[in-house]
Amino acid sequence: MNQVKRIPYGISDFKQLRNENCYFVDKTIYLPLIEQMPNYLFLTRPRRFGKSVFISMMRTYYDILQRDNFEKYFGDLWIASHLTDQRNRFQVLYFDFSKAGCSGVGDGLMASFNEYCGLVINQFADDYASFYEPDFKSTIESISNAKAKLAYIEIKAKSKGYPLYLIIDEYDNFTNVILSEHGQKMFHDLTHASGFYREYFKQYKGMFDRIFLMGVSPVTLDDLSSGYNIDWNISTDCRFNAMMGFSETEVRKMFQYYQDSSMLIGDVEAMIAGMKPWYDNYCFARMSLNDDRVFNCDMTLYYLSSQVQKHRAPEDMVDKNIRTDYSKLKMLARIDHDGSHEGSRMSTIEEIAAKGEILVNLHTSFPAEKVADIDNFRSLLYYYGLLTMCGTRGDLIRMCIPNHCVREQYFGFLRDYYQKYSSIDLHYLNVMLTDLAYDGCWKPFFESVACAYRENSSVRDGMEGERNLQGFLKAYLALVSYYLVEPELEMNYGYCDFFLLPDKQRYPDIEHSYIIELKYAARTATDVELAAQVEEGDRQLLQYSEDKKARQLATGTTLHRLLIQFRGWDMVRCEEV
Repeated sequence: MNQVKRIPYGISDFKQLRNENCYFVDKTIYLPLIEQMPNYLFLTRPRRFGKSVFISMMRTYYDILQRDNFEKYFGDLWIASHLTDQRNRFQVLYFDFSKAGCSGVGDGLMASFNEYCGLVINQFADDYASFYEPDFKSTIESISNAKAKLAYIEIKAKSKGYPLYLIIDEYDNFTNVILSEHGQKMFHDLTHASGFYREYFKQYKGMFDRIFLMGVSPVTLDDLSSGYNIDWNISTDCRFNAMMGFSETEVRKMFQYYQDSSMLIGDVEAMIAGMKPWYDNYCFARMSLNDDRVFNCDMTLYYLSSQVQKHRAPEDMVDKNIRTDYSKLKMLARIDHDGSHEGSRMSTIEEIAAKGEILVNLHTSFPAEKVADIDNFRSLLYYYGLLTMCGTRGDLIRMCIPNHCVREQYFGFLRDYYQKYSSIDLHYLNVMLTDLAYDGCWKPFFESVACAYRENSSVRDGMEGERNLQGFLKAYLALVSYYLVEPELEMNYGYCDFFLLPDKQRYPDIEHSYIIELKYAARTATDVELAAQVEEGDRQLLQYSEDKKARQLATGTTLHRLLIQFRGWDMVRCEEV
């Protein structure tokens, strides 16, 4: 009997994955499609979407040194019965620029980058030495400059007619770290005129028969365009929409495998339904908006590991590694080291948190000096997986927060930001939210948040406003994970501001749920105007609470209808209807 395959959580090397009998979601169907494209390709995807595994698989498939191992690594995969003429044809040079040192400044940066590239090229010389003259390896090792090493390889490979394949993972990591930690001037020096990073890309052009670049953002390409202007960006091509990440069909097949192997106990459909709000809903192509959405790979494997090992969902639905990755939001908020743009970026983040979506004119590349432009900033949020495509409006793309996992990152970031301006005690707020969920004691929480909002508004220009208030309230409601804070949920021919839906799967003993209508009026609003708002709010709450879906979702709990009203930054009403 075959041994049950290991769950490949945390493994990014294809050969290790296959050698250690790990489950592999077969993406080899995309290899012939890649070969039909131009020779120089570029693809962006957010972190934790299986990019490194895919690139590692490509290396193994195209590397001439792996020709005799084809059956071992690919014999049971789709590509084995759909062979291409480029299989195991190339000498492959592979860089992972996330491993290139970013320490020091100026010449120090150049030295650390050159050192990394030199080590990789030396390994290439060792791997393929048998294809060349006896002194090939020693000659390359004796050359100190990595660019000169590449030039020597190019001369020798072309003289013998050997095709070369360049694969770069995290191509943008090196420059993005420079941009976020050292600022635009140093980034500009690296990628313009005779900058050493630009010079490397100039050399790639013409040396390699095929090039495949993989990264997170397109911020570098524009700066390198005159040095490296031969790429073909397939990032928003619908044919490659599900090449990274897992489709729902792939998730269901994987879960079924472990259930059939008696490793996974329970209802697979219920598990997938529980996962979807947290890890699903990514779309990377405008023409794929009507197709099935894509799951985050690492989060899916994280969840599956918990179900197999502990027979329950993870206690924390957001893996700590993902929390670290999504701290990139802080980096994006200050990426140009220019405080003059902070207000517009924070306004954008607050709008997204409040509404759950935003319109974006998606830019497929942009120079670093334009990174602070609001369209480029919105595009970066998409590239980092903090937004995803969910619709269109004319030429603009409607981008939304993909799932609860990402929503938590927004709210956590906003809380950190708001805490700079208020004295609210998060521990006691947590206690008040627990009382709200388990005892139905809701008023102390909203009074504390209202006090914090007033403190923030009094010191932050432009804080006052309904959108800001919504984002502020949601950020603190999301402090605990008792509820799925559903924004603008359609109910009985209307849209309620907040529906606090208990996460019964994780907290079955929660006894209270809430529909909240938030009313905001300017500081100049009259008592008559406030009264009209209250009348409207009472009517809306009664209307929403009669919704069949609302009643069904709130089954087993006491449903509270709360009307909260602000005039300017002051809460003037907080009552149950």
